[in-house]
Amino acid sequence: MAQTATPPPKALDQQDARVKVGSGSPRDMLTNFGYRVRSGDLGPLPVVVGLIVIAVVFQALNSLFLSSGNLVNLIYDSSAVGMIALGIVFVLVLGEIDLSVGSLSGLSSALLGVLYVNKGWNPILAILVAALSGAVIGFAYAQVRNRFGMPSFVITLAGLLAFLGVQLQLLGSQGSINLPYGSGLVTFGQQQFLTPILAYIVAVLAAVAVFVAGILNIRRRRAANLSASSPANVVIRAVALLVVLLLAAWYLNRDNGVPWMFAIFVLMIVAANYALTKTNWGRHMFAVGGNEEAARRAGINVNMIYTSAFVLTGLFAAVGGVLSAARLASSSQSAGTGDVNLNAIAAAVIGGTSLFGGRGSAYSALLGILVIQSISNGLTLLNLSSAYRYMITGAVLALAVLIDSLARRSRVQHGTA
Repeated sequence: MAQTATPPPKALDQQDARVKVGSGSPRDMLTNFGYRVRSGDLGPLPVVVGLIVIAVVFQALNSLFLSSGNLVNLIYDSSAVGMIALGIVFVLVLGEIDLSVGSLSGLSSALLGVLYVNKGWNPILAILVAALSGAVIGFAYAQVRNRFGMPSFVITLAGLLAFLGVQLQLLGSQGSINLPYGSGLVTFGQQQFLTPILAYIVAVLAAVAVFVAGILNIRRRRAANLSASSPANVVIRAVALLVVLLLAAWYLNRDNGVPWMFAIFVLMIVAANYALTKTNWGRHMFAVGGNEEAARRAGINVNMIYTSAFVLTGLFAAVGGVLSAARLASSSQSAGTGDVNLNAIAAAVIGGTSLFGGRGSAYSALLGILVIQSISNGLTLLNLSSAYRYMITGAVLALAVLIDSLARRSRVQHGTA
């Protein structure tokens, strides 16, 4: 009679380790976290630690850094470039890049000014056209890449130059167009905040959503006979989130409160995170980013995935340009230039989205832009020149890529890549 071969002890140990990671006891939370860190699954840990270090350093150098008024301005200024960074996450997940997001944001800003002010269009229609311009350009990028195999680096570098020229041509000798002060768009970009009670309600709803989603996930996994976290873990996460959000809302409400622009930015991140983690489209995104050929053989429409990613990247870049115009109350030739392009890409990478493709999170745009904006804000309070901001941001970006490379090597060694 044939005998069943017994797996070697090493294989058993690795299997047990993976099962242990999926255990549901609250006591195992720290143990599981330690295992994930050792295996290269760092998550947002490096960025959170970096934010804490930045806050401590700048608060020690200038006591205004953590004041409620300064933090309100900080998150307000993070929204426009953060929206662009969110779009970058989609192409980075595929292992691609879009170097033209700064130009696309500047182009949408110019279109908004020309259509709204010079042509007298309805502001809502002007905003829609400006935003959709980025989606159309992203679609064109994807077709060139899919049909001719041209690298996205080259396509979008050409786009960076071309659409910067279009932006300059649209604004012409005028150079800049001031948006009507007091208009709904400018008021939204500079003066609209959530009411205190609404900010608290949003905090509670977010914690409730995390709790409900966690319980439903446990039920689904148990129904499929899979290991699942315990309800106590879900309660701990939900309560921790509730406390953090309530404290944040209370502290920001000591000044003007939470800007609507930032609230919409966070809402877009939540929606993008749901799409990436809870839908077939999101799973296909990570599959293509991890191994394009394997995804193709599995029946995934790879060209469609690339198209959707570039369209979303262009759309969010254009929306970021609209938000920037609202924040500055103008459309100018300098919009989207300077360090906007690099900051958006750096924010996504610093936040934890891998340059190698296959790994990333929508929340990396939020974390990354908070790091970059905190550095910029802190140095401004210290009256230091932009030279220091560029050097420090460059060092942080290099460190983020180094951590990503080391984590990727660790995942390969632990068999979790």
